[in-house]
Amino acid sequence: MDIVMPQLGETVAEGTLTVWHKKPGERIESGDVLFEVETDKVDTEVPAPAPGVLSEILVEEGETVVVGTKIGILQADGEDAPAPAAEAVVETPARAPEKAENSPAMAGKADAAAPPLSPVVRKLLAEHGLKPSDVTGSGLGGRIKKQDIEAHIAAHIAVMGDAYSVDGEPPAADRVIVPFTKIRKRTADHMVASKATSPHVLQAVEVDFHRIAAVRAAKGADWKAREGFSLTFLPFIAHAACRAIQEFPHVNASVDGDALVVWRDIGLGIAVDLGPDGLVAPVIRRAAGRSVADLARAINDLSSRARNNALTADDVSGGTYTLSNSGSFGTLITAPIINQPQVAILSTDGIFKKPVVVESDAGDSIVIRPIGVLAQSFDHRAIDGAYSARFLKRVKQLIETDDWSGALA
Repeated sequence: MDIVMPQLGETVAEGTLTVWHKKPGERIESGDVLFEVETDKVDTEVPAPAPGVLSEILVEEGETVVVGTKIGILQADGEDAPAPAAEAVVETPARAPEKAENSPAMAGKADAAAPPLSPVVRKLLAEHGLKPSDVTGSGLGGRIKKQDIEAHIAAHIAVMGDAYSVDGEPPAADRVIVPFTKIRKRTADHMVASKATSPHVLQAVEVDFHRIAAVRAAKGADWKAREGFSLTFLPFIAHAACRAIQEFPHVNASVDGDALVVWRDIGLGIAVDLGPDGLVAPVIRRAAGRSVADLARAINDLSSRARNNALTADDVSGGTYTLSNSGSFGTLITAPIINQPQVAILSTDGIFKKPVVVESDAGDSIVIRPIGVLAQSFDHRAIDGAYSARFLKRVKQLIETDDWSGALA
């Protein structure tokens, strides 16, 4: 059975094989992680397609090949052995020898079953004078990943300050150098490109969330007991935004030359904070028409998998409009950067109790209400201020006037 570079996303054309978890001649059970692939979007652990024996490795660790390339041979149970099987193993290109301090074979019997190290990890360990035993791995079976080394370095910098150098040289007295992680670098490049591409304009509205707050107060405890996670304001905002997009579809679009591509479906991106590493915006496909409960589950699922490095390439593609949520940190207002090639992004910030004036037939009165700011950055090439303002007004109106009491049914 041929083992091929998998298609890890609709738009992914190639992948880098970062580590083999098995060697030629080793037994594999169905579902065992066989190898790992890195793309420009995600890192993915690929399971064995069937039980059997790995006969041959054709693509070595660190090599980048196009999707569909034959990278190895698996003698599945019930298949005839390759002819000659012994030669297939012998002819496998030899791997570059590991340095003694990084080689499981040199570490004694206790490390004989240590998970393999990718070329990137071996290089980082050598550059920073680290041994595998110095770093706690977060991968399968404790395998060390690139981000584990970066986290280890950052932790030592925080503890030791100027006494630690990330490049092996004595640092300057007034600085430390923290290398960008892959996600941090990808985020930085994407943000710079977005600001260079789109003329950003920011608009914001204050919104009274008392109707949603009442539902959370009444049903939040039951929801958490049943679903296992807290009910936040975000799925309600997402629901209102999706409904408003259907009335103002040009915010759900992208620019293509001298034309605006308006998408019928809403691929709702949810920006997820990954700490110092940066952020990622996994996508809820076909978000229009989903209930608040469905959106809440989808947001929780994508956020959890993003923080556990378990997203697929398809999870982070197909976005048409994005929500950026800084509200849990108590921010007042955020001017988010548009997630290209989209033309708008909505920031949801902190919600605070404030005195507000409420008008009624009996006259004006002052009441305490939970108030938050919704801020939209939009691409002025695609839409104008009046269109964006009407969209925001509609989102505000839906949040403030809808009956949300049955939203979780």
